[in-house]
Amino acid sequence: MCELLAMSANVPTDICFSFSGLMQRGGNTGPHKDGWGITFYEGKGCRSFKDPLPSAQSPIAQLVTNYPIKSKAVICHIRQANSGAVCLENTHPFTRQLWGKNWTYAHNGQLKDFAKKLTVKAHLPIGTTDSEQAFCYLLDQLFYQFGSEQPDVKTLFTFIAEQAVKINALGVFNVIISDGQYLFAFCSNKLHYLTRRAPFGKASLIDAEMEVDFNQETTENDIVTVIATQPLTDDEQWQKMQAEQWQLFHLGEAIAL
Repeated sequence: MCELLAMSANVPTDICFSFSGLMQRGGNTGPHKDGWGITFYEGKGCRSFKDPLPSAQSPIAQLVTNYPIKSKAVICHIRQANSGAVCLENTHPFTRQLWGKNWTYAHNGQLKDFAKKLTVKAHLPIGTTDSEQAFCYLLDQLFYQFGSEQPDVKTLFTFIAEQAVKINALGVFNVIISDGQYLFAFCSNKLHYLTRRAPFGKASLIDAEMEVDFNQETTENDIVTVIATQPLTDDEQWQKMQAEQWQLFHLGEAIAL
């Protein structure tokens, strides 16, 4: 299957350290060689980098590793294809507009009978993956349920979680979604997260010989949460999410709705 990576922070933060570890799993330390992508939010805008090449071999991935783009919300994905050809249009993350915002989505897992069970009308997929079909289905449901006005945060993300449970019944649906302000994570069978805050310490990547002392890179007020399919460091306390557990993050903090 694929692997996910996301970040929510209270100050613009780069994800170079975590991405350096994840990209190695795209064809080097892992089998996820069928493309990769990453989306950074900057205010109301977002910028995406995608490549159907393995991330471990991608010059664009190397650029992202060395280019410290600072953002408060990031979503990243490395792909091991099981639905749809290996091509740019099938490469995550996917971004669509709703309520005047860019919504970004990435999925890890496989869904059965998705074309039949997840029918869409208003938001049509560009590619041929079960992942994008599920995203378009979710956007359709949001539009039909709430119309042209976005509901309050609790109503919105509780509804998204309810839809995620329904989609998860078709197979495996580990998913991360963001509108640039809030970051939603739903665990089907495998998702972890950790929150870094003062006092900061050192961390070492599992997949690359790289260590960082966050105390030298942050201030005492910084809060950064990283979500990943599998832990990326071997000397930090990652929290494993349970099946059908969902979590909402805002400015690095986990929110209880």
